[in-house]
Amino acid sequence: MNKILIYFLFGSIGITSCSSKSNETKEKTQQEDSLFSNSATPTLPVAFLPLDSLTFYPDARIELNTPLSNQVFKPGKVPFEFNIKNFSQKVTSTSSQRFAMILNGGEPEYYAAPIFQRELTQGTYRSVAFLLDSNGITLKNFGNYVDRDFLVGDSRPFPYSAEPYLAINLPRNEQILPFGKDLILDFLVLGGDLELDGLKVKVWVNAYQTTLHQVAPIRVTHLPIGDYRVKLQLVREDNKDLEGPFSISTKTIYVR
Repeated sequence: MNKILIYFLFGSIGITSCSSKSNETKEKTQQEDSLFSNSATPTLPVAFLPLDSLTFYPDARIELNTPLSNQVFKPGKVPFEFNIKNFSQKVTSTSSQRFAMILNGGEPEYYAAPIFQRELTQGTYRSVAFLLDSNGITLKNFGNYVDRDFLVGDSRPFPYSAEPYLAINLPRNEQILPFGKDLILDFLVLGGDLELDGLKVKVWVNAYQTTLHQVAPIRVTHLPIGDYRVKLQLVREDNKDLEGPFSISTKTIYVR
């Protein structure tokens, strides 16, 4: 009877040990399968690519009748009057953005009507207005955009500077970008030409970087979820900074 009990105990220990080893092997195999599955679908690298399907209106013109150059206004409502020529884009219920205007390198405001007012405080202002295609991208032919300096209240004109500067249409500051969607960078260079004046635009999206030698919109693909600081800087080919205003623009965007 004692021998039978001893055999039974050793048998139970053997069965338990085999079962434990089997579970360990199974768990290890599952972990290896999980690792293999993750490595089989790696995260795609972030890339800077050209934006396709651009629209061109080389004959389109936007003219600014008011304000005049360095015209002085009282603080309060300042009138703006534009004249748009040879631009047949129709304003529909789904697209009310015909052109945009930026003041002092700030955020663009979008308009359908060419006459409006803006509430402005004392200061010196530089306005940049540009026509937009049906996708909200700036038209970049000569005459598609116009810039003008003016004054509000007791202020002084900007110091004369012949240096070029940037006007950023996209992205918007604090823009929320759905995960998986491309980030669009769209800008203008005013007062100069990248090739003729030996300039370039350096771009940072957090640690991701590129350098642009053409004034053309680009898309940034495969951005992971997170918060991003988008910086565009107009510099000389030898990397020397420009001294004029509005050569640098920084925006914050969120990928969610």
